Amino acid sequence: MKFAVIVFPGSNCDRDMYHAVKDILGEEADLVWYENSNLANYDAILLPGGFSYGDYLRSGSIAATSDCLKQIKAHAAKGKPVLGVCNGFQILLEAGLLPGAMLCNKNLAFMCHQEKLRVANHTTLFTSEYEENEIVQFPIAHGEGNYFCDEATIKELRKNKQIVFTYEANPNGSTEDIAGIINREGNVLGMMPHPERAVEALLGSADGLKVFQSIVMNWRNSYVASV
Repeated sequence: MKFAVIVFPGSNCDRDMYHAVKDILGEEADLVWYENSNLANYDAILLPGGFSYGDYLRSGSIAATSDCLKQIKAHAAKGKPVLGVCNGFQILLEAGLLPGAMLCNKNLAFMCHQEKLRVANHTTLFTSEYEENEIVQFPIAHGEGNYFCDEATIKELRKNKQIVFTYEANPNGSTEDIAGIINREGNVLGMMPHPERAVEALLGSADGLKVFQSIVMNWRNSYVASV
């Protein structure tokens, strides 16, 4: 499987993503500068965390207007997996690939620590290696991670089982304790906690590895079914 890790000015978790996929999983991966992107031959797109364009205007808003996002939207429309983490989640929201918006954390401070999460939906192509309601531990690192949406959107998210990860002790004020959501088609996941920083016990947790293993296993199953 071949992954593209998109790099914007201000990305700072791109190497972590690359390491998780290339060195830990042993899959193909490229760091792809957003201006030089040609994503046609990639099986999955990863949007890493960081501070794209310095978080000016709103986090992720400038990156969401780049030509690269047009390719990512086309990639998603084909049913291929797209994972956005932290700033990557913010970009997906700003680009309209996922519903809702990000507000400043309820304490108006940047937070960087481990958080316990619940796998609210283990039937997605990003979470199939987890057990139902499994409790995992990933680090968070954000100042604008307070997920917000209106009541109509929340009803849709619940109805379609689009809430994938929830916080056990909501650190930032997110609506419904939401830590990660998926699109209705099931192939675009945005989440604030960092699974790529939780792929080895040395890092304090290896619970995030199953996110990437799930992507690979589902891709292999779909590939085998198509040939």
